[in-house]
Amino acid sequence: MTPQAPRWIRNFVDGRFVDPDPAQIFDKSNPATGTAFAHVHQADRPVVDRAVTSARRALDGAWGRTSVQQRTALLRRAADRIEERFEEFVAAEVADTGKPVTQARELDVARAVTNFRAFADIVAAAGQESFITERPGGGTALNYAVHKPLGVVAVIVPWNLPLLLLTWKVAPALACGNAVVVKPSEDTPSTATLLAEVFVEVGLPAGVYNVVHGFGGDSAGEFLTSHPGIDGVTFTGSSATGSQVMKTVAPRVRPVSFELGGKNAAIVFDDVDLDEVLSGLSRSVFTNTGQVCLCTERIYVQRSIFDDIAAGLVERARDLRLGDPEDTQTTTGPLISQTHRDKVLTYFEMAEREGAKVLTGGGVPALGSGLEGGSWIEPTLWTGLTNADRVVREEIFGPVAALIPFDTEVEAITLANDTDYGLASAVWTNDLRRGHRVAQAMNVGMSWVNTWYLRDLRSPFGGMGLSGIGREGGESSRHFYTQPTNVCVSL
Repeated sequence: MTPQAPRWIRNFVDGRFVDPDPAQIFDKSNPATGTAFAHVHQADRPVVDRAVTSARRALDGAWGRTSVQQRTALLRRAADRIEERFEEFVAAEVADTGKPVTQARELDVARAVTNFRAFADIVAAAGQESFITERPGGGTALNYAVHKPLGVVAVIVPWNLPLLLLTWKVAPALACGNAVVVKPSEDTPSTATLLAEVFVEVGLPAGVYNVVHGFGGDSAGEFLTSHPGIDGVTFTGSSATGSQVMKTVAPRVRPVSFELGGKNAAIVFDDVDLDEVLSGLSRSVFTNTGQVCLCTERIYVQRSIFDDIAAGLVERARDLRLGDPEDTQTTTGPLISQTHRDKVLTYFEMAEREGAKVLTGGGVPALGSGLEGGSWIEPTLWTGLTNADRVVREEIFGPVAALIPFDTEVEAITLANDTDYGLASAVWTNDLRRGHRVAQAMNVGMSWVNTWYLRDLRSPFGGMGLSGIGREGGESSRHFYTQPTNVCVSL
């Protein structure tokens, strides 16, 4: 690992960085080494209030008078500038998360650029609804909808894909004319702050984009969601936190868009190409060390190929290379923090108590080479569990999966849908009709067939049950980040 001198990560309010209060500082450590590399300024209630106030002032000022063309042109300039500073964003993301540098380049930062360009195109091309109504007494009326910005939007972003998910929300919000106050995770404050620099460089008016750092309860998160000046909240994170945010905004009846936890299932039928399925399952279980809301934690395999899939997936897991995130040969990074690793390890212990057979992993790897203080954990696979076991029912958010056999299609659907979550599923079969049939039977927001993590950004994305409320992506994002006013004109 390349040594990094500690640096300051400050709040960004009304177009400029706020000098830190020495009493409001916390340290940020690299998850791969456990070494602190930054001092982060925690926003107190007055700082959050200034951020919301500046966002409102921007809406009431020049930003509120910008055209769609002006706003989308600015987003495209931001995308260009991120590309120009690409390696800075990669380095910040790797330091915050410990993820492999290759993933940060190919997924996280690349997708941030795509998000800005895609939503610039989506919003620029959007039309408006209009209807001609025949009046009972004769004549007609024209009805059309004008989409106005939602207002000041609280954007609360998780730590697993911090820049990707930040831009997934900020890009459509700004394209639709909103002002935002961003609260990144305390575990990943860097890229939201670096993006503030980009917005200054491309000429975004002061107050349109604000960043407040801190924690949840009795900190920046609670101060922001409880602020009376907030017009809506978009949040990605745990189901428990989403529930708390709903309670906070309920008295003021503010709209929310929540993408929450998942306990996603994969169903593997016995007519598949084994190598294709094993490659797909390895990605869906172990990508980002399993710290993706869309990752697979339950794998239901038709009994006739169960042993083959189990053996093949164990081999793929053992081929993963854990190590220095700056090494391009590294495939798998650490968990985000020691606290999160402790949580995942409790599920390792629970799985054994519940009768699981550990096929591979189940502990903490010994890596050495300066990585001893990192939040490392072994990719882990279990058999011998059922849907009644807690490790099969509760989201773990790590590089883990339970393999469970099934005999019939009906049984597979029943097992996969036996969950309180409903974010995503993957169906693996070479029977085209069965693929469509089973995918449509899944009670989830996204159902893949013979692939995973492949999406068109114009399609709706979100979950059911404990996995969330609302949809974002394409027109769904435009609908959340705007409020339509219907105009009726007698003709």
